[in-house]
Amino acid sequence: MTRRDMWKMFLGAAAMPAAAQQQAARATNGLPPLKITGFKVIATNGGRGYRWIFLKLLTSEPGLYGLGTASNHYQTHAVIAALEKHLGPWLIGKEAGRIEDLWQSAHYRTYWRNGPVNNNVLSALDMALWDIKGKRANMPVYELLGGKARDAVPCYDHAGGRDMDAAVASVQASMAKGFRHIRVQYGAGGYGGGGFIPAKQGNRPEDGYQGPAFDEETYVNTIPKVFEYVRSKVGMEPKLCHDAHSHLSGINAIELSRRLQPYQMLFLEDVLAPEQIHWYKQIRQVCTTPQAVGEVFSHPYEYVPLIVDRVIDFARCRVSAIGGITPAKKLAVLCEPFGCKTAFQEGGENDPINQLAAYHVDISSTAFGIQEENAFPPSVHEMMPGCAEIRKGYLYGSGKPGLGIDIDEAVAAKYPLGEIRNGGAYGTDRTLEGAVVRP
Repeated sequence: MTRRDMWKMFLGAAAMPAAAQQQAARATNGLPPLKITGFKVIATNGGRGYRWIFLKLLTSEPGLYGLGTASNHYQTHAVIAALEKHLGPWLIGKEAGRIEDLWQSAHYRTYWRNGPVNNNVLSALDMALWDIKGKRANMPVYELLGGKARDAVPCYDHAGGRDMDAAVASVQASMAKGFRHIRVQYGAGGYGGGGFIPAKQGNRPEDGYQGPAFDEETYVNTIPKVFEYVRSKVGMEPKLCHDAHSHLSGINAIELSRRLQPYQMLFLEDVLAPEQIHWYKQIRQVCTTPQAVGEVFSHPYEYVPLIVDRVIDFARCRVSAIGGITPAKKLAVLCEPFGCKTAFQEGGENDPINQLAAYHVDISSTAFGIQEENAFPPSVHEMMPGCAEIRKGYLYGSGKPGLGIDIDEAVAAKYPLGEIRNGGAYGTDRTLEGAVVRP
């Protein structure tokens, strides 16, 4: 081809109508660039008092959009403002296909990073971009992550009771539903149940706190007896776990872990607060009770040394709390060579988009361990077609392109957030002397 022929081709392409140029680009260079053209922040209580925040990213391809979640039950309006006033306007005009670049840019955009609100905002962006990429490729996100590594995602169920027989009955009910993995909590008082001194009982300061008071030694003495009794009734078949919810100090965390060893736990969750993670090395030295850690982590440096030093067995992060699918996949890749597994925290006030984001990472990862069960009321299924389903202890996605879920904005509008009492604060426990116990 002569230089003159090359110039003719170039000038001919330049003279082509825009539609023809786009068609030529699609044929020779793949899909044309896709721009972010707008965004919507959708806040809803889902018909049952949730505090959910979804981001809808609009693109230059008509009808193509992506959904992500930034849900934060305790700093809800801070996240909404961060999306509406800061992230959203910054995104307009950027290329939607550059997920890694946009994640990194958004991460450093705030200068101070790795905080809970920033990570929620990153999560919404990241999930929406993966949703867009999957829809554009006409594939579920897990196909873009390497395809299925298993047929479905096993989940653990939630069981418990105010007394030991009630706890056994609850475990048996979970087994009857098909669950092989079951978390067992105990007693009244939520997390820390089994370790509370009843209201107005015990030696308390004059005119001081009179509510239920958490006592570490009571908890450490009670919980192993519960698991001994449950195992005596249901045997060793179900894989049982328990959540200490960061309530213990170092020595008592070691002691509880040691006493639970005979009951062949799937894991003991967050027996220590993130401020005390150095104690996990001591726990590993005295017992083999598996440890699941990280529900309240927001910085990768918190879990990296624990995984690399092989002192934990399950990375227990929430996908939307660490920044979305991109960092969750990286975490799973880190876990694999060190023998750690993932156990993403997807229960409680979590939403269906977050559940599915974890599902796509889980089903495509060989480092997967277990995922937390979460079921939603009919109002949510009406509002969000494509919700994942749990059948006989396994989580199944819709199989549709992208994340596989959508949102009916008209239905969501029927369930506004409303007034958030007490600023949305998480309720903390207290000791006999009235001191705050770490959640």
